[in-house]
Amino acid sequence: MPTILLLIASNVFMTIAWYWHLKGGMAKPVLLVILISWGIALIEYCFAVPANRIGYAGGWSAGQLKVAQEAIALIIFGGFMVTVLGEPLHWRHLAAFACIMGAVGFLFIGW
Repeated sequence: MPTILLLIASNVFMTIAWYWHLKGGMAKPVLLVILISWGIALIEYCFAVPANRIGYAGGWSAGQLKVAQEAIALIIFGGFMVTVLGEPLHWRHLAAFACIMGAVGFLFIGW
């Protein structure tokens, strides 16, 4: 459970680091946006690195950690896309999510 919670926190910060500037920050100089994003990403790393270490020490494979991270990232990004960027959720987003969840299922079967 700590691995999942840390991955969730990590993905919240990474989504913000990568996409915050798309809503109201497009006029900012790109170098400033990069520096601000690096600062936000530093916080993300403070969650991601322990998440991966705890998960790996707890018996998760690197593949399981990565695919779980991608599934969480998709959920976090979907919420960000709709609530912050105001973009609609389309059936294709849900289909892509289902494919990622299938990948998660395949890597965790028999674990």
